[in-house]
Amino acid sequence: MTQFPRKIIIDTDPGQDDAFAILLALGSPAEIDLLGIVAVAGNVPLALTQKNARMICELAGKPATKVFAGCDRPLHRKLVTAEHVHGKTGLDGPVLPDPVMPLQEQNGVAFIIETLRREPAHTVTLCPLGPLTNIAQAFLQAPDIIGRVQQIVLMGGAYFEVGNITPAAEFNIYVDPEAAEIVFKSGVPLVVMPLDVTHKVLTTRARVEAFRGLGCEVGRVAAEWADFFERFDMEKYGSEGGPLHDPTVIAYLIRPDLFKGRHINVEIETKSELTLGMTVADWWGVTDRAPNALFIGDVDPQGFFDLLTERLGRL
Repeated sequence: MTQFPRKIIIDTDPGQDDAFAILLALGSPAEIDLLGIVAVAGNVPLALTQKNARMICELAGKPATKVFAGCDRPLHRKLVTAEHVHGKTGLDGPVLPDPVMPLQEQNGVAFIIETLRREPAHTVTLCPLGPLTNIAQAFLQAPDIIGRVQQIVLMGGAYFEVGNITPAAEFNIYVDPEAAEIVFKSGVPLVVMPLDVTHKVLTTRARVEAFRGLGCEVGRVAAEWADFFERFDMEKYGSEGGPLHDPTVIAYLIRPDLFKGRHINVEIETKSELTLGMTVADWWGVTDRAPNALFIGDVDPQGFFDLLTERLGRL
């Protein structure tokens, strides 16, 4: 049985779909106790991701949420960003005012370490929605916290859908594959939301209009984000909408019954020029490598959107 509310830290590089994940968490206080949001460089550079995280909290009417800035570049590589998907701000679409709420002075990695040491062991879940740099840095700097993490539920990787930034790799893992390797080898219980599941939660016209029909500012902005964000994937995949990748992480914490997956071994490719950042998922159990992740493969799309829309309406 899941104990609610679950204490979580969201680690994120907002992104329109990250924004939906943050809003879903903020709209679900009975299930989610959001201890803080840590920004990482990913979709856009850190100066924008930390600003975007604060703008989203203010949109939700939750300016007391603690937002921290973490790492501004991957562990060993140059930063690769995704303005071609999210626009130059990362949150292109509706125009939002600059945030008034402060950025916390403490470094985001230090906040993760301090929180995991302070809270009782196995009571804090980490929810990375971007590259895994901050989580890996925390584990490198403070190995004592690794055994204290309840669970990591992350959006990243792919198997059947393969890559969205290269032919073989999903963006979040590709940006910092060495960080992903540290996290996947950490021994922390992992739940992975790969493209295989996120590409099943598409923003159809009816679903976007349901956001708009909420009749509140959050609903209007959410609909405009979806309108902007989906154009890229519709053009690329010929799909009827864009996938809302990141809110699957939060939806899983609230309604795990909406998802199905397999407990399998997932390894990260860090050496190959051709397949760098690939999540090599042993879906068919063809190796004797020990399972290290619940790799999600299926979802109830309408159940997901019903939950998301209802929670946005609470803000």
